[in-house]
Amino acid sequence: MSQSIRVVIAKPGLDGHDRGAKVIARALRDAGMEVVYTGLRQTPEQIVSAALQEDADVIGLSILSGAHLHICPRIMELLKAQGMDDVMVVVGGIIPDADIPVLNALGIQGIFLPGTPMQDVVRYVTEHARTRTLTA
Repeated sequence: MSQSIRVVIAKPGLDGHDRGAKVIARALRDAGMEVVYTGLRQTPEQIVSAALQEDADVIGLSILSGAHLHICPRIMELLKAQGMDDVMVVVGGIIPDADIPVLNALGIQGIFLPGTPMQDVVRYVTEHARTRTLTA
């Protein structure tokens, strides 16, 4: 038996830069996680739907556009409405220091700013995500 963490990586909003999201997706995959990258310009509804379909343990959002205070509350609201309160949401990107407590209050604890080492992101997800036991 082994444990696996399922992660949905998404680029919400209109931001068209996805290199960081792809790098994170690869790092998590290389660490043994199952990773689905949803692509660019995803709505909160599309992201939560993908997490539901994939039975995700974690949603990773890459937000460089400054729309995190608009997007994150909606995602958390949709997760709660679907009974997915136990799905961990992490955010990476351009997040002003003043916005971090706001995101924490929403239930988003993993917030990664530019320059965060990949191993720190992998370690955080590994240590904080719910895991499931898989049988052969």
